[in-house]
Amino acid sequence: MNSTRRRFLGATLTAATATTRVLAGEAAPKAPASERVRVGVIGAGGRARSLNNTFAANPFAEVVAIADLDPARWHPTLEEVTRKQGRRPRITKDFRYLIDDPKIDAIVVGTPDHWHAIPTILACLAGKDVYVEKPDAHNIVEGRRMIAAMRKHRRIVQMGSQHRSTEKLQSAAAFVRSGALGRCLVAKAWESSRQGSIGFPPDGNPPPGVDYDMWLGPAPKRPFNPNRFHGRWRWFLDYGTGDLGNDGVHRLDMAITLLEAACQRQGEGPLGYPRTISASGGKWYFNDMQEFPDTLQVTYRFGDKAPKLLTYEMRIWAPYRMDGETEGAAIYGDQGYLVIGNGGWRAYGPGGRLLKEVRGDSHERLHVQNFLECIKTRKRPNCDLETIGHRASVLCHAGNISARLGGRTLVLDEQTETFIGDDEANALRGRPEWRKPWVLPEV
Repeated sequence: MNSTRRRFLGATLTAATATTRVLAGEAAPKAPASERVRVGVIGAGGRARSLNNTFAANPFAEVVAIADLDPARWHPTLEEVTRKQGRRPRITKDFRYLIDDPKIDAIVVGTPDHWHAIPTILACLAGKDVYVEKPDAHNIVEGRRMIAAMRKHRRIVQMGSQHRSTEKLQSAAAFVRSGALGRCLVAKAWESSRQGSIGFPPDGNPPPGVDYDMWLGPAPKRPFNPNRFHGRWRWFLDYGTGDLGNDGVHRLDMAITLLEAACQRQGEGPLGYPRTISASGGKWYFNDMQEFPDTLQVTYRFGDKAPKLLTYEMRIWAPYRMDGETEGAAIYGDQGYLVIGNGGWRAYGPGGRLLKEVRGDSHERLHVQNFLECIKTRKRPNCDLETIGHRASVLCHAGNISARLGGRTLVLDEQTETFIGDDEANALRGRPEWRKPWVLPEV
């Protein structure tokens, strides 16, 4: 065997061993530099901090740069990343340096929702692949522009609904496909976990060193308020998508996965998009600055020839679980039902008899590994933006729009993602304007 062949086999075996250790959640030595994806991460706190750590711990990735507008968030993330990968990334306030760097292969977007679309589109235009947190964008128009960019430039874009890559969800879907639940027509998703009031703090000054105008980006100019900043931005229409887009997108996508498995088992066509969406609820519990409902039920009806019903329930004031899960999804058949949460799933038959139980976590390590593998193979990732991630996001946006319009039933045109005969609803598909200079990039 010649030396070149020996080196190839050695590298292959090393990579296979490293992959096995990643899947087991263990730390692994870095792969050779030629096999590593060079990553730039936008964000250093919150979800972005976790993503920085997960990419840094993966043997097939190296975090070479981080961008975050708040210097107070730099140090802990830099120290963690350096410890995990053995090399210190550079850091900047301006994400555009990461987009422009020809040595960076992929961009990770761990920002607030209103900053998902622009970096993703710019990264695609620059020939980089993207891992973007959920939901895909702040609104439907932005999500469609992101898809246009990834299509035109043939990019891999993975949305951060990490449940798609877990053995937990995949085994649950396989159980539904086995027919053990019988004929399935209905699914449910929910949030039932107590959250606190955010109160009415006064406006003030942004933290030292923060470019607040850039943090606002395409959103309207507003005075700085601590509720409109780290962590709590998601409760405001300018920046977030409420808890429906924050956590509900996971639960809805889990329910969709199970409904799709049922469609396959029953020989029906693809599930597709819902035909109608209607929401009921409002801000009924908390007296604070939140602009999204704290109490909500959304009904999605799919299909005409083989109808399916999906409901979403949100009670973010409830100090108890629903079907044993604070946040979860379920599918119901005529022979049994299945409940899935963050820690696994359980299936029940007639009389409540336990049919099967599978445990598993919801960590993003497998989702990150899938993204890195797809960068090399150019196959669609497990939560491909175009075919999976955007649809789940549209369900959240549509539910929020229906709620804002007093519970009006919306009829969705699947091809254009517009609401048939409803100008008022269509006006809420995007922003009235994207504040200059942060306009939505043309593709």
